[in-house]
Amino acid sequence: MTTFTLTTPQSARHTAKTVLAGIRNGLDRLAPAGDLILRGWVAYAFFVSGLTKIQTWDSTLYLFSDEYHVPLLPPELAAYLGTAAELGLPVLLALGLFGRFAAGALFIFNIIAVISYPDLGAAGIEQHKVWGIMLLVCLLHGPGSWSVDYWLGKFVFSSRR
Repeated sequence: MTTFTLTTPQSARHTAKTVLAGIRNGLDRLAPAGDLILRGWVAYAFFVSGLTKIQTWDSTLYLFSDEYHVPLLPPELAAYLGTAAELGLPVLLALGLFGRFAAGALFIFNIIAVISYPDLGAAGIEQHKVWGIMLLVCLLHGPGSWSVDYWLGKFVFSSRR
């Protein structure tokens, strides 16, 4: 004998709410991993660029004096500051230490890179757009709970109140 259960609109809504709440909770649990992956991905791109600059320093100085046209800075100073930014800020971003500062500074650095190198090309501009969006998410959202900022805020600074 087969029995049929009639579903009322209220019970269907309750079931839908329960399913959606479960999906939301699952996504909330994955968010810190997503934040870390996002920070790590964009940090890696900038850090590798900085490593390339220090490995070929003569070429870097040449590029900053003849190819890149960084506004307001002498080429040699721009080379030193740019390389330092590409090596230091990504480490902060990846760790989530001063995460919003690092994301904001790299966001501005990214814009300056696009402005300073007019021969970048369409593919290069698209790459910088993606990095810019990723950095903007990090800046607006913060580094998330898998970050040094989060743990400092939770355990170090919260005990001082």
